[in-house]
Amino acid sequence: MDKVGVITSFIHNIVVYNIPLLYGTVGEIMVEKSGSLNLGVEGTMAVGAIFGYIFGCYANSLGLGIVSAFLLGALCGLLFAVLTVSFQANQNITGLTLTTFGLGIYFFVGNGLKASGWPAMNDYENVKEGFEEISIPLLSKIPVVGEGLFSHNIFVYLGILIAIAMWWYLKHTPMGLRLRAVGENPGAADSVGINVKLMKYIHICIGCGIMGIGGYYMALNMSGSFNSSCWINGYGWIAVALVIFANWSPAVAILGTFVFGFFNTLRASGTSLANAFPEALGWLADIPTQLYQALPFIITAIVLVVTSIRNKRGSSGLPAALGLNYFREER
Repeated sequence: MDKVGVITSFIHNIVVYNIPLLYGTVGEIMVEKSGSLNLGVEGTMAVGAIFGYIFGCYANSLGLGIVSAFLLGALCGLLFAVLTVSFQANQNITGLTLTTFGLGIYFFVGNGLKASGWPAMNDYENVKEGFEEISIPLLSKIPVVGEGLFSHNIFVYLGILIAIAMWWYLKHTPMGLRLRAVGENPGAADSVGINVKLMKYIHICIGCGIMGIGGYYMALNMSGSFNSSCWINGYGWIAVALVIFANWSPAVAILGTFVFGFFNTLRASGTSLANAFPEALGWLADIPTQLYQALPFIITAIVLVVTSIRNKRGSSGLPAALGLNYFREER
């Protein structure tokens, strides 16, 4: 058995599994930095997935699919912003409702199209070719890790680029600093002339748009095969937890999602690793499949406990006004 090939494939799959989480996590970080807590990540990603896939296929354009997923995700964000920013609705309830609403749309549209003729990804050449892997020259030739880390589809590179760009935006741009001020103390931000409502609207919509792209990636990664289970499959909830794990930093989110991708990949590649390295990793073959399936969620629970302890020690990047509606009249 090609041991090097098994390791390369394992590393490659870690990236494949972690990128949808990165989109969801980075999008939610932007939303939460505005002081809004959106628990509708799962539903937002589902809406971006179904409409991005459908529009992308019918237009036979991967680019249009990405734009459609972003816009439909942003539309979910707009709905959330109208309810929580303008109408002062409870953010927790609104987010949970958005998840239910998004999943309902996903199955309603998906089942309707499945009955009349589901668009198969392989029938749309531009989408299929656009989703193929792009190898980075020189880096992809590095032994063992090169192909695993530097030979991926456009969504992988775009997701990492978005995460780095957002980190720079929050840390080193005037608009990013204003956003952080809104999330920390909207009253103080308002007093110095920052339009709190506009800042929230813009960044909630952009953050949810990024989530939508992550949903579209998951749709394509499953070859657009629509069945009784949702493409997102709980990734939206894990992304919410990863925001805490990343300490509200888009750059750290890259590492955090990679860790979760590692555990998720064990579910698919544990047997291969056990067969390739029977002496060291043979025990992986004895782990029940059900435990592999539950592992990402178990790790999520552990992360929440550890980060809660860390946050009590004062090292949290948690926006001070997160989840609190801002009443301008009470300023």
